Amino acid sequence: MSFSAVDITTEKDGGKTRDKKWPWYGAPIYAAICFALFYVSVLPSFYSYPDMLYQREEAQHPDEFIGERSMKQLAEYASIGNKMSGSIANEVHTVNFLLRELQKIVDESRTDLYDIEVEKQYSSGSFYLWGMAMTYTNLSNVVVKITQKSQQNDNYLLVNSHYDSEVGTPAVSDDGVMVVIMLEALRVISRSEKTLAHPVVFLFNGAEEACMLGSHGFITQHRWAANCKALVNLDSAGAGGREILFQTGPNHPWLAKYYHQSAAHPFANSMAEELFQNNFIPSDTDFRVFRDYGNVPGLDMAHALNGYVYHTKYDNFKNIERGTYQSTGENVLPLVWALANAPELDDTAAHEEGHTVFYDFVGWFMLTYTESVSIAINVTVCLISLACIGISVYLMTMDNGADAVKAVFLRFGIIFLVQVGTVFVACGLTLLVAVFMQAVGLSESWYYGHWMIFGLYFCSLFFVLGLLPAVYIGWTKRKTNMKLDQTIACFMHAHCIVMIVLCIIMTSLSIRSGYFPMIGIFFYTISVVVQITLKLSLKKSYFVTSHLICQVLPFIYYTYMCYSILIVFLPMQGRDGPESSPDVLVSVFIIYMSVHFAGFIIPIMHKFRKPKIIFSIFGVLTIIFIILATTSAGFPFVKELAPQRYYVLHTTRTFHNADNTVKQDSGFYIQPVDTRLGELDGTTFQNREPSSWTDASCAAEPFCGLPIYSGRWIDWKDSARWIYSPPPQLPINIDLTEVSKASLGQNKVRYEFSLRASDRVMIYIAPMDQVKVSDWSFDKTPLDEGHTPPYLMYHIYSMTEEPFDFWVELEHEVSNTEGPYFKLVVSEHFLYHKEHYTEDFREFLGTFPDWTYTTDWFSSLESWVL
Repeated sequence: MSFSAVDITTEKDGGKTRDKKWPWYGAPIYAAICFALFYVSVLPSFYSYPDMLYQREEAQHPDEFIGERSMKQLAEYASIGNKMSGSIANEVHTVNFLLRELQKIVDESRTDLYDIEVEKQYSSGSFYLWGMAMTYTNLSNVVVKITQKSQQNDNYLLVNSHYDSEVGTPAVSDDGVMVVIMLEALRVISRSEKTLAHPVVFLFNGAEEACMLGSHGFITQHRWAANCKALVNLDSAGAGGREILFQTGPNHPWLAKYYHQSAAHPFANSMAEELFQNNFIPSDTDFRVFRDYGNVPGLDMAHALNGYVYHTKYDNFKNIERGTYQSTGENVLPLVWALANAPELDDTAAHEEGHTVFYDFVGWFMLTYTESVSIAINVTVCLISLACIGISVYLMTMDNGADAVKAVFLRFGIIFLVQVGTVFVACGLTLLVAVFMQAVGLSESWYYGHWMIFGLYFCSLFFVLGLLPAVYIGWTKRKTNMKLDQTIACFMHAHCIVMIVLCIIMTSLSIRSGYFPMIGIFFYTISVVVQITLKLSLKKSYFVTSHLICQVLPFIYYTYMCYSILIVFLPMQGRDGPESSPDVLVSVFIIYMSVHFAGFIIPIMHKFRKPKIIFSIFGVLTIIFIILATTSAGFPFVKELAPQRYYVLHTTRTFHNADNTVKQDSGFYIQPVDTRLGELDGTTFQNREPSSWTDASCAAEPFCGLPIYSGRWIDWKDSARWIYSPPPQLPINIDLTEVSKASLGQNKVRYEFSLRASDRVMIYIAPMDQVKVSDWSFDKTPLDEGHTPPYLMYHIYSMTEEPFDFWVELEHEVSNTEGPYFKLVVSEHFLYHKEHYTEDFREFLGTFPDWTYTTDWFSSLESWVL
């Protein structure tokens, strides 16, 4: 990355000596070298996978993960098709698949060494999550415990993945690939002579997609649950690839330590953990349930490559990255072995030591340390860096003749203010471009064509980061004796101080991602120390050469992290909801990632002639890319590869009014899932009548009388569309029976109900004015915490004919003896019954363009005033 071994050459200019600049054409060469370094180091590291081991080689690889076997098992799993909780495919075919594979493992195991117990679990229960009171009946899990006969212990390791699907997907990656990896890990352990100090429970979870009910059923009800002291949770938000460790603990640093020691291909980041736990990621995992309801600390790992296929029919066997099996298996198997032999498992409470800072360096190696150690490292590095910068600036006075020490430090202070202003203006312009793109309806132009991000946000950032200092340098070059190299060094010193301030603020706020600026500060400080040493010993600093050599590793790391975050994060923006701000979020990520390396790489371009023209090119590129976003090149959605998502429900509604009149209608309820809301106006929505529920019915009915299926849909409903249609054909009609109504004193009444409907129902309860719900049979969290009605309840059952019985108690004014007291709404959902689709529904779905993806089913909603 250096153009000269000896960088300080001079030329005369009006009696003054200044640095000689390099030819302008060196700037694009310098930029090309930076890009080349990214492509030859970051991309191969990100997509690096070990060679797959085959079954024919098994004898040569004892105690090792055999990826081919997992691949073959996944092909069989995929052939089952969609596996929604409650369906025959999930509860019978998938369970039988697991039991067959587990029996093979038992038959081939070392029965002289191990006891292997296999159980089917059926659980029923209730809890509160995502704004909903959940209830469930008869949901299935398959549970296996392997115990080494010579190592009896009552403290177990829990390993979890789920075998059920979301609507319409075969779920090969989410989460079939983790299921087969667990099977192979169990098989290898069962045939090994290695020590297994603690039993391992493998939970094959049958209801994760159904609001994480399977994990709740296990951790609150299974006889082995109380013995599970630590967890490895395996999930997915993409189509394989390298699995990322994105949650640990909480407060158990030893878990990350074992991952560090065991994972052959580390991909882990506590920044991802903080993003996930602060709701930047529109997903959740069973890790939450085990943590909150079982107090089980653990490690949460997931695949995230090609997130466009997540929860679609394209999550199939063909789209799984082939290197997934061996790479993930070689991480999971040693990790399970290490944790199963960890002495910390015998007393996890004694090892609660605060949070962990953890991150891999381009997949080459891993670093883990406690939060307290992180604070010490961050503060120490920042203080040393400040001291080195002060020494460096002082040494500049030795080369500036007539300039006194005070003048040099004054100039440095001005440069610092210019750099601070430059960073703020650069960030502001980048955000302004993002706001503009969203305001004019061009958001997500980068959704599939990631190259658009470079022109829109990287270029706008680089434009200001380079241009404003170039203007200052050009304006002051004849007003000072300071050499150009020293001026450039002062700009980088100033930028380092900005990073120091950022690092100290993050550290003081207990943001563990403060390690991120610390890395840049650390490597820049090394370069300053090298320059000081060379200056004092050789009287030359070799400024550019020594600086760029020290910037190679941080440049690789920051661009690796930037690429990783964007590859994971961009597909998620297509399902983050119509109220999100995807371009603003993406621009913020790019600002945060890029400012750490750009402030140390871009200033070198001031060494070339015509720097203002060079940096203006970045601004021109931003304008060009904005124009491109208005063309077909900026259209974000691609057939089968990156479709735009919609929920589409064929619904019939019945409203029983207080005056005993009944109103009925039916239609298609369309809920967009991203911010590009006008894309169907010329096709599916063309010449369709306006929505009916935005006015009177929205005011009269809870949640606008819509068949809400998720708490998130409540916030999205203003962007939904309702199009009248003939009604769907329902295999089961809602059958709600009022079993009893009883007065409890002067101002309380209790209703008991029995409900028969589809296997998934949503229940809304909206008390009238001057009435409040005092008790009910659902989870009482909304009542105990004083949530604002209407209340939302979710119920699912599996493989049972029993009705769902529930009761509600209401407290009302003494004078209100006749009611009405509340509005009760029941919405039933048929999520895997495509054979009952009407011709009208099929034709309507056919109007969606091929670059869209519909998650579709049919439902009914019925409302009563009681």
